[in-house]
Amino acid sequence: MMTKDINLSTLVIGYGNPGRQDDGLGPACADRIAELNLSGVTVETNYQLTVEDALELSRYQQVVFIDASLRGGKPFFLQQIEADDERQMGSHVLSPQAVVTLSRTLFDANTQAFLMGIRGYAFDRFEEALSPEAQLNLNQAFDYLASWLQSREKYRDHA
Repeated sequence: MMTKDINLSTLVIGYGNPGRQDDGLGPACADRIAELNLSGVTVETNYQLTVEDALELSRYQQVVFIDASLRGGKPFFLQQIEADDERQMGSHVLSPQAVVTLSRTLFDANTQAFLMGIRGYAFDRFEEALSPEAQLNLNQAFDYLASWLQSREKYRDHA
C-alpha cells in the first residue's frame, strides 16, 4: 500500500484550450492566481484533466478545478464536488468528479474538491483571445477566488 505524503494545502488546476477563445478561461484564471504566489497554493494548467491528476490531488487537502462554462451562473460559480462512482470514465477526457473518484479509489485520498466554472461565450474559432464578456467574468472570478483562497489559508493557519 502506498503511503500518502499530505503536507500541501491547496492545488488549483486551470484547464482548457487557450487557442479556442473562451475555452482558455480556466488556464487564464489559474495563471493569474499563480502570479499572487500565495502561501500553500500550488497552481497547474493543462488542456484537459488526466489520470495523473488523481495522484497529484491526493497530496493536497483541497483542490479547485477551474474551467470555462457554457451553462451555469454568470459571471461564474464555485461549488463543492464529490466523487461520482456512477460516471463513466474514459482515458481521454475526465471530469473533475472522475479525477476525485480515481484519487479516492486508487490513493485513498480525502481531498476536499471544488469546481469553479467561468461563463464563456465564444468557443468556435481558433484564436488566443477571450471575448470581452468572458474577460469581465474572468476578472470577477479571479477577484473572488483570490479572496476565497486567502481567507481559507488564514482560517487554516489559525485552526
